[in-house]
Parts: sequence; structure tokens; C-alpha cells
Amino acid sequence: MVRFVQPVSAPADPYVGDPLLRSWLERQLGPAGHAAAKGRLADLAADVTGPLRAAHADAEAHPPTLVRYDPWGARIDRVDTSAGWRTQRAAAARHAVVALPYLESARGTWGAAARIVQHALLHLYGAESATFSCPVAMADGAAALLSRPEVDADVRDAWLPRLTATDPDVAITSGQWMTESQGGSDLARSSTIARPARDGSWRLTGEKWFCSAVDSAMAVALARPEGAGKGSRVLAPFLVPRYAADSPLADGRAPDACAPGVRIHRLKDKLGTRALPTAEVGLRDAYALPLGDPTQPGLVRAMTLVVVTRLHNAAAAVSGMRRGLAYARAYADARQVAGGRLVDSPLHRATLGTLGVDTAGAFVLAGHAFALFGRVEVGADPDAAAELRVVAPLAKLATGRLAVACASEYVEAFGGAGYVEDTGVPRLLRDAQVLPIWEGTTNVLALDVLRAVTREDAARPLLRRLAAAADTARGLSPALAHTLTAVTEELRDTFAAVTADPGGVEAVAGARAVALRAAYALTAALLVEHAAWGDETAEVAARLWARRWLRHEEIAVDAHQHLDLLC
Repeated sequence: MVRFVQPVSAPADPYVGDPLLRSWLERQLGPAGHAAAKGRLADLAADVTGPLRAAHADAEAHPPTLVRYDPWGARIDRVDTSAGWRTQRAAAARHAVVALPYLESARGTWGAAARIVQHALLHLYGAESATFSCPVAMADGAAALLSRPEVDADVRDAWLPRLTATDPDVAITSGQWMTESQGGSDLARSSTIARPARDGSWRLTGEKWFCSAVDSAMAVALARPEGAGKGSRVLAPFLVPRYAADSPLADGRAPDACAPGVRIHRLKDKLGTRALPTAEVGLRDAYALPLGDPTQPGLVRAMTLVVVTRLHNAAAAVSGMRRGLAYARAYADARQVAGGRLVDSPLHRATLGTLGVDTAGAFVLAGHAFALFGRVEVGADPDAAAELRVVAPLAKLATGRLAVACASEYVEAFGGAGYVEDTGVPRLLRDAQVLPIWEGTTNVLALDVLRAVTREDAARPLLRRLAAAADTARGLSPALAHTLTAVTEELRDTFAAVTADPGGVEAVAGARAVALRAAYALTAALLVEHAAWGDETAEVAARLWARRWLRHEEIAVDAHQHLDLLC
């Protein structure tokens, strides 16, 4: 008897095989702009399907370890990472995944749309980066923060070129040391203290509980300047060198040793993101540089970093959704069930098609957030800034939740093989689960949306976009137009009610439902916009998304019929 071995085809090239990505770039960049990006995107896609896929597997198989002492008993706190992790680090630099929007050449070619090209790079890179997408996100956030005019020019000139370098031997990443065990997302309870030193630098003392990418060369840490008082607004961001090589206090330490005053207590044993070194860090008079004037309330400056990392979180969610869908489709094409291919089963086609609808919606939502950020960053566009204030948390919360739901379906789509670690499929679910948690849980972000609507009039640009999409949809589908019109008016009434009593039980208890409703309506509007441009996938996805998420209807039959378009 011959032992059966299941043949499994590799998924298609993630750039060539993703028509929605390519049509999105064609619309957003124009034919010339897309043509200018094609070589860069094709090169990264080729790396992803070859050496980076292998590096990803190696990094997952060989998670980081903490070496506390050298052979002679000296405390060194060295974090050893795998060859695969280091390969991912080099690739991120070489492909300018962080650097692109900061490069003069990129801004000269694409202007504000350089962030759209960056989103495309992240879409290709993130799903098989062994979560190196996390230090990429924090490096980008640190670079955006260092680019602010309030930051001392000497500090900027010393660190920004390293964060945005494309030479792997020069490029660095950043950590983000904000979370403390007693506070978590409640930053007002942060207890890390910053004290000024005679040389103009500062010294930080405190405990940070969840410090990802702790192998990075620097971190942005939040601390309370001594004497600043209580609350979160007075917290200030500081740049903390991670290694002795960058600390003036090193006093003869080896360059790769911990900077004086920085101690790695332990690495976290996490559900997922196992290749990513995440640590508990102690600070004892650690050398730090203020990013802006620490005597002025600094949380608003730190939010520059947080907005960027929330956008990256959305990009990572969608990248994983799209790649998981590609793997599930490739498996269904090869798997024989009941005398035929699994992909020919109407029920399985409906399942995959529905996942395709969710993935398409999540993609345009994340892509829109990056487009807005580019307009804010390059053109200081006030309309884009007003819309981004609400779109950033909406994109992050909605895509994070969709990513978990889709990952669970991908595991199930492989049957028992999806539950076996060496197939790599379980990792999709383990890694997705962090996405609704990092950079604010769903509830934290829902309350942020509530604040944006009630304090900053952020509902206005959102409702304006929804109303315009409802008008546009009349030429595509009367039913879709009717749904968008009804939901727009519903949200208008809801926003008015919560603004009238923002602290009331109804407003606060219902914040999650309102935020998700707004995110799903915005997604439908964005799909309509892309469909009106002429994209057939977006037109089908818009109709099915509105039925699934706004009208709560079953879409199985249509998802089955349109599978080949959606996936």
C-alpha cells in the first residue's frame, strides 16, 4: 500500500496574484506612479516567496533567548536571535519598508502617496516576516516622532538617519517602552520618573512590562518628568539607547552590552509572535534624551508614534488575512474530497468567498488610513488630519478583530492539518490574536473614537464621506445606496446622542458597537469609491460587505458564485 501524501501548491506571487492590490495602486498612484513602484514591489514579492519565507520558518523554529551572564559572571542581558530573524531585519532595510516615506527620492516620485506605496510593501512583507513587522512599525513611529519640529536637531540628526537607512549594516529599529504592569493602557498610572542631568540629558528610573523588539538599538519610553504632577498629559517621550555603544555612560563596556541602567528581567512566553523578543525591562538612572521639551505636556507628541503603529497594526492584520486566504485557496485547489476538488464544493467556495469579502474590505480600510496619513505628513492637509483622527482607531480595531476571525477560519479550512504546528497554519491564529490587543484593545479604541467624536467633531468628515459614497452607489446598486444612506443617518443620530451625553452609560457601554458600526460603514463607502473607479472585485465586495456587515444578511450563495473574483 502506497502512503498518501497530500500535494499542496504554493500560493500565487503576493503582488502579481493580488488584483485588488494592483488596481488600488493604479487608482491611488495613477498609471505612472504605479509603474514607478512595480519594480520595488516585484522585488519584495520575489524575496517573500523565496528567502524570506525560509527565514520566517527559521525564526519561528528558533525563538529568541536571553543570556543574562557572560562566562565570568558579568551581567550582560544579551538577547540572541536566529539567523532567520536577522535575515528579516536586513530585508526590511534593503526594501525600504520603513525608510520609503522618508526618502527624498520617494517623495519626489509619489509625494504624499509614498505612504500608499509603503502600505503595499507592508502588505507583501508582513505576513511572512516572523512578526518583524512589529519593530518595523515602531521604527516608523519613532522616525515620525523624531521628525517633529519640537525635537532637538542634534538628537534628530544622530538617530533619524539610522532609523531610515536602507543599508542593513546601518539601519536600526526601535522599541516602544510604554506599558507598565500597574497601568497597562491607563497611562495616567505610569510611575517611571525622568530626572534632568547636568549635561542636558535625562535619567529614567522605572519598570516597563511589555517591551517588544527588545533587541532594537533604541526605544521610545514614556516617563513622568520629576515634579510634573499626576495624569497622563504630562508624560513625555524619551529616546533610550539600548546598547552601551550609544550610551555616554558606558564606561568601557562592550559595545553590544546593555546600556548602563537598562536591565532585561526576562523574555515573555507569549501565545504567538514567538520569534519576536518581548521583555520586561528595568530602568535605573538610564541615559535618555527628551523628544521635545519635557517640561511641556508630552503625551500629544507621543501620539504621533501611536498613530503610526496603529496604522501598521492594521496593515499587518490585512497582510495576514490576504496571505492566509491565499494559502487556504491553494490548499482547496489541490485537496480531493468526495470525488472532486475541495474548491468545487459550493459550501467551501462560500466560506472562502466570504473570507475574500472580509479581506477586501479590510484592505481598503487600512489603505485609506495610510493615504490620509501621507496627506497629513507631506501636505499638512487639515481635512485629512480631521478624518485620520477617527479613521486610525477605526481601522485598527476593525481589522484586528477581522484578522482573528479569519485566521480561525483558515485553520479550520485545512482540517486536522490546520491544527498541526509544522504546517505553519496554527501560527496564523496565534499571531493574529495579538492584533486586537497591541496599540489599544477594541474597548480602548472604541473609547478613543468616542472622544474623537464628542470632543473633536471627528464625525463630520466621516459622515461626509459616507453621504458621498451613498450618492455614488446609486449608479452601482440601488440596494447598496439605500443601505449606505440609512446607515449614514443612523450614525448621524447616534453621534448626536453620544455628543449630548458623552459620559452617560448608554454612550460608554455602547461605544464598541458604535465604533464597529462606523468602521463597517466606512469600509462599505471605500469599496464603493473603488468600485466606481472601475474595479469589479470592489463592486462585488461592496455589495456583499454591506449585506454581511450592515444588513446582517447571509451572503453564502453570492460568495460561492464570485469566489474566483474575490480570491
